[in-house]
Amino acid sequence: MIPPPRTRTTPQRLLSGYAAGGFGLLVVGLGGWWFTAALGVMVHLGLLEYFRLAQFKGIRPASKTTLVLVQLLLITTQWAHGGDAVGVGFATDLASAVLPISGALICGWLLLQPLTGSIADIAASIFALFYLGFLPSYWIRLRDLTDPALAPRLAHLGVDSGMVLMLMACLLIVATDIGSYVLGRRYGRRPLSPISPGKTLEGALGGLGCAVLLGAGFGVLLGWHGGWAAGGLLGAVVALFALVGDLTESMMKRDAGVKDSGDLLPGHGGILDRIDSYLFTPAAFYTVVTLLKPLLA
Repeated sequence: MIPPPRTRTTPQRLLSGYAAGGFGLLVVGLGGWWFTAALGVMVHLGLLEYFRLAQFKGIRPASKTTLVLVQLLLITTQWAHGGDAVGVGFATDLASAVLPISGALICGWLLLQPLTGSIADIAASIFALFYLGFLPSYWIRLRDLTDPALAPRLAHLGVDSGMVLMLMACLLIVATDIGSYVLGRRYGRRPLSPISPGKTLEGALGGLGCAVLLGAGFGVLLGWHGGWAAGGLLGAVVALFALVGDLTESMMKRDAGVKDSGDLLPGHGGILDRIDSYLFTPAAFYTVVTLLKPLLA
C-alpha cells in the first residue's frame, strides 16, 4: 500500500519554520531563566491546544489550575538545577514535591466544582501536568548540565556542555524527522500505524538510521570514550521517543476529530503539532546521558 502524497512545502511554512528555529537557537544560547521563560510560554500555548482537544471530547479538565501548576513546576526545576547555590537544597525538595502535590490540588479543584469532575476530567488534567509540564522540565535539566566531562574535547574552548547537549538532542530529532520524510517518501510502502497513515515503516527506519549516524558523529566530536557507540545509542533513543511523541499527538488529534491542534503557526498548524517530538525525548536523553556519564569521560 502506497501512502497518500504529502502536502507541498509552502514559503509561508518555510518562513515560520525558520523563525521558530532561529528563536529556539537564541533562547538555548541564552539559557538560564531566559530559556525557562521561553519554554514556559511555549508550554502554556501547548496546554491551551491540549485542553481544546479534550473539550472536543466533552472532557472538562481543571485547565486554569493546571496552567498555573505547570509554570510552578518549570520555575522550581530551574531554581533547583540552575546552579544558584542559594536555597538550592530547598528548591530541589520543592521541585520534587510539585508533581504529587499538584495532582492532589487538581483533584481538589475538580471536587469543588458545581458539577463534580469525572474520571476522564481527572485523567486529562493529570496527563496535562505530566505531558506538558513534567516532561518538558527535562529540557531545563538538560540545558543546566554544566559538567565539562560531558564534552571533554570542547572543555578547553569554554563551551557550555549543557548547551551542546541540548543542541545535540534537538538536531537528533530534526535528523529523525528529515530521514523519516525523505526515505519514507522515496521508499515507503508499508504503513507504520493507522493512527498516522502517512508514516511508513521504511520512513521510521530511515529516521532511526539518520539519528544513529548523527549521534555517532556527535559522540566522536565531543570526545567521549567509545564516542561513536554512545552517540549512536543516544541517536536511537531519541529517534524512538520522538516517534512515540509524534504518534501520541496524532492519536489525540484523531480521537478529537481534528487535523491540526491549532493554527498558531502558519503552514505548520498548532504548537503541539511542532513540539510533539520534543516532549518525550528530553527525559530519555537526559537519563541516558547521566547514566553513561562515568563511561564517557
